[in-house]
Amino acid sequence: MYVSTFYSFKGGVGRTMALVNVAVELVRKGCRVIAVDFDLEAPGLDTFDLGRPDETTPGVIDFVETFLATDRAPDARDFLFESPAIREDKGRLWVMPSGAQDRNYAQRLTALDWGDIYEHDDGFLLFEDLKEQWYQNLQADYVLIDSRTGYTDVGGICTRQLPDAVVLLFFPNQQNLRGLTKIVRDIRAEAEGPRNKAIDLHFVLSNVPDLDDEDEILRDIKRDFRDQLAFAREPLAIHRYPSLSLLKQDIFTKDRPRSRLAHEYRTLAAEVTRLNPADREGALDYIRRYEIASARRRPKAGDRGERQLERIEQRHADDGEVLFHLARLRDRQGSIDESADLSNRAIEAGYRKPEAYLERARQRRWQLDDPAGASRDALAVLRSATPTFPEVSMALQLLVPEDLNQVPECAAVQELPASERILLAMRMTRSLEEAELARSLIEPLLATGDLESDDLSAARQTSILAYLALGRFEEAATTLRTDDSSPSEDTMTVQDAFNYGMAVWAQTRVAPRPPFERVVELDASDAPSSPSANYSQCLALAHWAVGDEGAAKEALVSAQSQAKSERSSFSCWQYLEVPARYFVRDLQEMREMIDGDESIAPRFMRRPRNEQESSLSSDSTE
Repeated sequence: MYVSTFYSFKGGVGRTMALVNVAVELVRKGCRVIAVDFDLEAPGLDTFDLGRPDETTPGVIDFVETFLATDRAPDARDFLFESPAIREDKGRLWVMPSGAQDRNYAQRLTALDWGDIYEHDDGFLLFEDLKEQWYQNLQADYVLIDSRTGYTDVGGICTRQLPDAVVLLFFPNQQNLRGLTKIVRDIRAEAEGPRNKAIDLHFVLSNVPDLDDEDEILRDIKRDFRDQLAFAREPLAIHRYPSLSLLKQDIFTKDRPRSRLAHEYRTLAAEVTRLNPADREGALDYIRRYEIASARRRPKAGDRGERQLERIEQRHADDGEVLFHLARLRDRQGSIDESADLSNRAIEAGYRKPEAYLERARQRRWQLDDPAGASRDALAVLRSATPTFPEVSMALQLLVPEDLNQVPECAAVQELPASERILLAMRMTRSLEEAELARSLIEPLLATGDLESDDLSAARQTSILAYLALGRFEEAATTLRTDDSSPSEDTMTVQDAFNYGMAVWAQTRVAPRPPFERVVELDASDAPSSPSANYSQCLALAHWAVGDEGAAKEALVSAQSQAKSERSSFSCWQYLEVPARYFVRDLQEMREMIDGDESIAPRFMRRPRNEQESSLSSDSTE
């Protein structure tokens, strides 16, 4: 149970209206809520359409009077009523009014000496008992207390003893600032007092004029409030709302849910729930916001936010989704061991969504040096029918080579549209195992004959690269040929001409001149303004094949220079994507070949054909 007091130093800021709208919003979300009218001098909760039985319904004053007469705390259920008008599914609302509104109400109120009740009649224990009854007898999730204004004994009960949080509503002027400064100081002092009770504070600008602040008057006043009240976050705002519905005391979150005022009350309700560690939705929201606010910041012992996270973990120790989000937060903070433990607990608690397995896979692969465990989790992602395309793509990166052959049969991959399967295959270029996976993903799509033009072109190019990497040179050349004639180098694109030349070279062990002449010709007429390292590498081979050794060496120099700014590059010497240092090694071998070493040939031609063992993939990573 979470108790929040709504307090304002001065009246006229819509405090009771805010409380009622927040209460209704919480009920709408399925919470069990008690609204308590502790504004005994000017009660107002019962003026809203909450279904009060009649004016003689007992409330707070009657509860205290019964205690004083019997010396025993009475049953709190006798002093409140349930609102029949506000009820949804699991959500329930009870109201504890200020008291029976009979002709003696004012006299009865005046007769209560709060100081004497606390000093001689165990008043503190009475209200602790009342809190316990709210929780035990009604299983309340939230208690919202409407407190009176100013400095009063009752105000102390409402703002320091009873609440877990205080919502401070104020109009931004100096009078409210002066009054709130003392109230806020007293509330914060509870954390250093004998009860060591830290009370959450929500600052809410209320009844704010919706006008241009050309002279920055509001900005300056807000700065004064921020400096003197020491609130870190921008306060919430409830703007003045020009509507006659206010005269009828409509409950905006119920009666006018699409209005701006209803939106502002919902925002306030979310702010209240966010700091309640027992509220599941609020806890998830708190974790998400904390993750954004503390990106890459290691937790500090005693930090209030960290204490809140600890409370959330304790309250939701068996909630897999909450544990997962805590795990992700701890991972972003660099708390590796704690994050790994939370990830395990999240999955064990039943949160087996792709994102949970993917988070644990990342941890196992890159932080815990457990690639086999990471691969098992990645396969769990792929065997699910619900992952997003980015999740599928990331899972593929986390698989160990020996597990790649299971990918085509995984549900997540089978459910992908053709364009996304092609995109995955296009990324499979780092090893022979990945090239084999790319081939197995693409061939069934090409066989259907149903691909759109762009998809067909991408699938075709991807299959050619895979065939060349795998030593399936005839298939690469066949794919490059037209359906009904021999290939015409004169009509090929620069990419097709180069790959066709490489495929023929690999088959015959002699570099064919015509396709490489086509590459040189197209480069001369339409060279890219910022060529990649791979492009310059391919151009070097083309120039060598047509007998221009000088141009080939110039292209090698360009390729080496460009490779320095790239972590990895696709190497046509291997038909695999390789780290920069191995790309430079390939360039060195190419230079030796260009200088006349006839024993050297591209590495992809030197592999045993059709051999797919993992040992071959070391060729790109040794």
